[in-house]
Amino acid sequence: MRFKNLSVGTRRSVSADEEFVPVPMRIAGAWSWRILVLAGAIALVIYLVIQLRLVVVPLLVAVLLAALLVPFVQFVRRHGWPKWLGVAVAELGLIGIVTGLVYLIVTQILRGFPELSDRSISFFEDVKQLLLTSPLHLTEDQLAEYLKQTWASIQKDSGWLLSGALQFGSSFGHLLAGILLTLFATLFLLIDGDKIWAWIVGLFPKKARAAVNGAGKAGWVTLSDFVRVQIFVAFIDALGIGLGAWILGLIFGGFPLVVPIAIAVFLGSFIPVVGAVLTGAIAVFVALVYLGPWQALIMLGIVLLVQQIEGHVLQPLVMGNAVKVHPLAVVLAVAAGGFLAGISGALFAVPLVATLNAMIGYTARRRWETDPDPSLEDVLRDK
Repeated sequence: MRFKNLSVGTRRSVSADEEFVPVPMRIAGAWSWRILVLAGAIALVIYLVIQLRLVVVPLLVAVLLAALLVPFVQFVRRHGWPKWLGVAVAELGLIGIVTGLVYLIVTQILRGFPELSDRSISFFEDVKQLLLTSPLHLTEDQLAEYLKQTWASIQKDSGWLLSGALQFGSSFGHLLAGILLTLFATLFLLIDGDKIWAWIVGLFPKKARAAVNGAGKAGWVTLSDFVRVQIFVAFIDALGIGLGAWILGLIFGGFPLVVPIAIAVFLGSFIPVVGAVLTGAIAVFVALVYLGPWQALIMLGIVLLVQQIEGHVLQPLVMGNAVKVHPLAVVLAVAAGGFLAGISGALFAVPLVATLNAMIGYTARRRWETDPDPSLEDVLRDK
């Protein structure tokens, strides 16, 4: 055993083998096993979340809804309403709005689906005849093979996206149970959210409770702001694309399913990147089938214009630095979330990243020592 001076007046034992291992390698080794342990813990958490998705997904939806409704309940309580009345109005209003949207989209689709189906078949036959008589000299067998390959490719590429919906809504019973669990969880979060959070903080050691409490509040402020702004951005997307489709129908004569398309755009906007692409494609397809290729091209231009306004004007201007996440981080988060948990993962990826970003920033700056109750302005100042 040897001793090696590390600083003045400090000596520690150094083994013979350790002397031959460079210091950078020892540091890298120490970091490596810690990173592996952390990665294993994260992988275990992700595995448990996926296995318990029928419970976790409704709970996460309830958290998002509570982040939206809690400011309303606090507002009406400041104006003299009793807590139970504010919670009841928030919960019943949410149910009424969602039910109204579902009713509108279902009735409009049922009303316009027969005509859309007939026009789609007629459009497909016209394209088929055009290809058969084109200079390409394609045969029906070749077209059938190409369609088969295209459909297989679509199924393969979109399997990760549809898997979440198929797994979560594999039966009506699962879907109904998820809706009821979401409503009950939202109700209890509105009633006893503070007590639930206090219980969670109490699980941590006493020395860490101030940091955990402050970081949680910073994350909640970010999440609340994110949900409100995301609803506003989704409304602008739906209004822009729906208005564009309506104007095209007025000019060129008949654009059905305007209301379902607008609602689909509104709902799809909550899934960044993927939702905008899918809902925009639906609008372009309807324009192509009903109006023609040039009108579909105009519809595509309207969709791209609305998305550009959202990405370069609304998101940076309205959402602000508190929930601003780099576009690359958004794409990677949505892709990873969709790969791991389908549509559910893509939906929760961005709010999760934004919330964690605020919590980590608050903790890294030791803000709980000077600001134990952060507001939105404090979170903005941390960026």
